[in-house]
Amino acid sequence: MTLRLQQAFDRFDRANADDPRTDLVDGVAQPKELVYARRMIDQLDRFAPDAPEPLRLAARCQHIRRWTIPRSDFPVGRTGYRRWRTTLAGHHAQTAATILRDVGYDDATIDRVETLLRKKNLKSDHDVQTLENVVCLVFLQHYLAGFASEHEGKKVVDILRKTWRKMSGRGHAAAAGIELAPQLRALVEQATEESGA
Repeated sequence: MTLRLQQAFDRFDRANADDPRTDLVDGVAQPKELVYARRMIDQLDRFAPDAPEPLRLAARCQHIRRWTIPRSDFPVGRTGYRRWRTTLAGHHAQTAATILRDVGYDDATIDRVETLLRKKNLKSDHDVQTLENVVCLVFLQHYLAGFASEHEGKKVVDILRKTWRKMSGRGHAAAAGIELAPQLRALVEQATEESGA
């Protein structure tokens, strides 16, 4: 890891350490988005160990300071949700760009990280697709159980179907290797059958 990459990671982590929400990791409460950032880079290291530097940067700051733009600030329903997600993508890109500029990254690298965070050209840009695969794998491994405990089965299957569609074949193969509780694996299998995958 280069010194500049480590400096960027450190700055991203300091920004996410302010998250007032927490997740328990090995019995210890830690800032939610800091935990997420670490899970993202760990998953990227497993899924694409030779990932280029802009992709590594984007993975580490995927949800940077996400809590500052809550879903509740936007209207209920699909339109409100899409506005929230678009606003978040811009927020993550701008926040990351400021940090990257401060630690000395050039404009081309910053532009590339912003493109990745905004998920432009998902199916045609290899690195954007890789990032989306990693996002989906982290969800399946770390957050599906919690999501499933809070929603009825039909809603969970619908979300899983949408998640599966965003992934590539390589992502699907990696997902098949994630250990899931039998009831969660059954929901994933139902969603993939319904999506025709």
